[in-house]
Formats: sequence, structure tokens, C-alpha cells
Amino acid sequence: MAKNGNTILNLNKLAINGSNSKDRIVYSHKDIKDFVVHCKGLGLKVVLVQGTWDMVHIGHARYLEEAKRAGDILIVGVDSDKKVRHRKGPDRPVVPQDERLEMLTHLRPVDLVVLKELNDPKWALIKTVQPDVLIAIQENYTREQVRKLKEHCKVVKILPRQATTSTSAKLRLLQINVAQKLGKAITPKLVHTIESALEDLKNGK
Repeated sequence: MAKNGNTILNLNKLAINGSNSKDRIVYSHKDIKDFVVHCKGLGLKVVLVQGTWDMVHIGHARYLEEAKRAGDILIVGVDSDKKVRHRKGPDRPVVPQDERLEMLTHLRPVDLVVLKELNDPKWALIKTVQPDVLIAIQENYTREQVRKLKEHCKVVKILPRQATTSTSAKLRLLQINVAQKLGKAITPKLVHTIESALEDLKNGK
């Protein structure tokens, strides 16, 4: 699917037969709706997953592999940079959205990726796709939300995390390691030098 909004409905363009990264990134909800209608018309079972997909790791790959087993076509919603910053703070995402989108198209289970913008209405992609199966982890939705989601999906399947460490945990560990190394590198002599320089500045020297 090209960014200009032209819908490519030929399944031979998908990763089923090759990479075709640019053809499999969607920015328009109309395009994704047309694609889904086409797939369902062929009798294909559509699965939807959503997330940030920052610093893609083995847990993400296992999760997508498991999701693809639930159907025939796997669509992956990807939070935009603005949406991620709004949810996770100014230091995220580590990987910009264009790279996250493209990276996902190179993973075997993924057929299509869709950008989710910050100002999209609640559950906009879910309501557009109306998936046969929505895949989520337990932290994503409450029981009440799962019940309401079933108005827009045939099945909501909850999967456990597929790796022991999340991207956020890996980043925290990296920050701790860097801080520890900096702490060891700053010797008392260097601290004294910095303090002296600050004192000189304070006294106008």
C-alpha cells in the first residue's frame, strides 16, 4: 500500500511471496478497510495486533509468530512517534516510526503494518479492521474492555509475554549500567577539578 492512498489488493504483493516493504505499509484507514474487505471476501481469516514495537526483540518475534497462527493474514498496528512520546515520555521511542514500520515488514509472520496516530479516535484501527481475532497481552485491556471489544472483533485472544524482559526493562538496565560506569569513571581528582572550576565561575575568575 503506497502512501499516496492507492490501494493494492493483489495478495501477490504481500510478504507471502516476498518482502515488498513499501507496499505493505499503510497510512490510510480507507486503504486498510479496502484491503480487509478484499481478504475477507477471499475467505481469509484476519488477525490484528497492536503495539509500539520499539527496539524489536525476540519477544516481539515470538508474539507475532503466535499471533499469525490464529489466522491467515496478520495486520500489525504501530504507534506513531507522537503517540509513543505521549504514553511513555520524551525519551521514547528509541527507534523512529519509519524504521519501526519497515522493520516489521521484514518479519515473516507480518503481512501488513498500519501507522496509528496520536489523535486517532479510541480503538479506531480495531473498529476499521473488525478483525476475526484481536491479539493482546493481559496488561492491555481490562475484562470490561475485552467484553466491549467483542462488539468489534469475533475473538479477543490474550497471550502471555513471550520474553522475560520487555523493551522498557532493557532500557532501564542499560541506563543503570551506564550510570554505574560513569560513577566509577569519575575519580575524586576529577570531582575536585570540576568543583574548583565551578567555584572559579562563581567568583567571577
